[in-house]
Amino acid sequence: MTSEQLDQALLDLALIEEACKKSGLIWVRGAGAPAARALWHVWHEGAVCLVGDGPGEQPLPGLTDGGSAEVTVRGKDKGGRLVTWQATVSELRPESPEWESAVTELKGKRLNAPDSEDMPARWARSCRVLRLVPTGSVAPLPSDSLAERPLPSPATTRRPIPAGLPKLLAKRRKK
Repeated sequence: MTSEQLDQALLDLALIEEACKKSGLIWVRGAGAPAARALWHVWHEGAVCLVGDGPGEQPLPGLTDGGSAEVTVRGKDKGGRLVTWQATVSELRPESPEWESAVTELKGKRLNAPDSEDMPARWARSCRVLRLVPTGSVAPLPSDSLAERPLPSPATTRRPIPAGLPKLLAKRRKK
C-alpha cells in the first residue's frame, strides 16, 4: 500500500467515525435485506454497535454474525447523506467483556426504555448486540437520490388533527 493509499484509508476511517459519532441514526442494509433500515446506534471502540431483534427493540433484518452490511450515515444538520461504507457484522456473546462494554454505551443512548435498570439483563436474554466494523474505503456518493418508499410499520399512523389546533396556531400568528 502506497503512502497516498494509506493516507486515504485513514481519512476514510476518520470520516466514518466522525459521521457515526455525530449522527443518532444510520441506515443499514444487511446482506439479503430488501431495503435499508434506519437504526439507532452508538460508535464504540472503532465500530457501530446496535441492539435489537427482541421485544420492544428495533428489528435487525439481514444482519448475521460473520455477514456483511452497507451502512449509510446522514448529516445531522441537513439530514443529507454523508458517507456510505461496507461493514463486517459480528454478534457479541452476552456477558463477554466486549458485550458488557458495548451494552454500557448502548444503555446510555437508549431512549424511552420501559425498564432502564433491567435493560442489560433483558438484552442478554432476548436481544442481539452487534458490532459493524468498517472494512475499507467509503463508497462514492450516488448521482441520484436513491429515494425509496418507507417500509410498512404500525408506528406510522395518520390521525386527524385536533379540532382546536387551527385556533391555537392562529393565536400564535397574531402575537
